[in-house]
Amino acid sequence: MNSPNGFFQKLVNLEGRNFSLNIQKFENGYFISVSEGSNKIGSMVASMATGPTPVTTTIIPSKTDSLFLKLIAEQISIRVRGIVLVSAFIQKELGSNTAKDLMSEIMETVENE
Repeated sequence: MNSPNGFFQKLVNLEGRNFSLNIQKFENGYFISVSEGSNKIGSMVASMATGPTPVTTTIIPSKTDSLFLKLIAEQISIRVRGIVLVSAFIQKELGSNTAKDLMSEIMETVENE
């Protein structure tokens, strides 16, 4: 669902699991929240791409799926040449197919904004 203020919300069902994607676009980047079940703030990664390679840091560590967070943050920051914050509240570890499908949904939403 798109809105004129740059906020996008999408509900995604993958392999029997429900995820809420909330994407807020800013002039210089994005804030992306991925929540399984109810909307909650979870692990968080920030990435900034102003040079040839992004600078990425973990704000709130993840017990699992830290690579998923880092990949999303870096891919989008490179694409928009800006700052990206990604938060993920995941109830159980993502399988590779679920992670890939979630990443595709997020990238598609960002590209089509």
